[in-house]
Amino acid sequence: MPRSSTQVKPARAVGSKSRHSGIPRGVSQQSDILGAVEKLTIAGLTDDIPIANAQKPRPAAPQPFRFLDLPYELRVEVYKYHFANTGHVLDLDPLNYKRVHQKLAILRTCRTFYREASHCFYSTHPVRLFPTHPGRFFKTKKPLLARLKPGQRQSLTALELRLGPGWSKPPRGWVVNPDLGLADCTDVRKITVFVECDPGTDTFSGFRQPNEFFEGFAQSLLENVLKDMPWVDRVEFDAWSSVKKSGTLVQRLIEVAKSHHLKVTWGPERGWTDADEPEPRRVLNMYAPLPIASTDGRRNVVTTA
Repeated sequence: MPRSSTQVKPARAVGSKSRHSGIPRGVSQQSDILGAVEKLTIAGLTDDIPIANAQKPRPAAPQPFRFLDLPYELRVEVYKYHFANTGHVLDLDPLNYKRVHQKLAILRTCRTFYREASHCFYSTHPVRLFPTHPGRFFKTKKPLLARLKPGQRQSLTALELRLGPGWSKPPRGWVVNPDLGLADCTDVRKITVFVECDPGTDTFSGFRQPNEFFEGFAQSLLENVLKDMPWVDRVEFDAWSSVKKSGTLVQRLIEVAKSHHLKVTWGPERGWTDADEPEPRRVLNMYAPLPIASTDGRRNVVTTA
């Protein structure tokens, strides 16, 4: 019998092969799904959603900074920054424990630190020859310079001699002798002489010792210091605003420096220069009678009422 045109073709079995890939269709889809699942991560599935009890990544252990690998010039700059708030001049002071001693603890790190940081500290800080703090150190027989080690004194580049305290009766410890340690200060090139007060002015009249006692004492003190340190090349003079450059005390100190053929410089506090100090202006007394001008026919004569 002839085949009918409406005959339905038999359906393809489920397990039959694909026309193009030769792999069963169900197996191909299943493998694609498994491959996509394998590519997914927990972070991708939980984007912006915290996971309870999730293990946090461990932070990397901090590595120590190798400070000694820096060049010497950079290490010196670090030392200067470390000692920035220790004061300008070193002297015996009760506040040294908080201001200086804690900073000097860095010297206990190693020998390299001690050698470099110690030289940086003492070469950038002048040391006061005799203590001036009005306390238990003022009359000490052993100033700070005598308490330093010889190696520390060799690093010094400047000293300060402050005059004024004890003008009526200087302490017995203000003596230049070998125990002071000036022979070890071979790198010192500048000595600053700072005058706090001049007993030769009229303000101290009736209280000072006669015959210019303090002027002679200060002159002899500076003379002995310069005699033990012939390598010093300049002396810097400075003072408070009440001290005059033209006073007897300052002039005798300048003569000592010039007698040793040293260069004389001026500090920033007083603002002195090589020129003569100008005389202060006379202040007109507001209660004094005002001058009245009168003419006698030949010239103007000023009289007072």
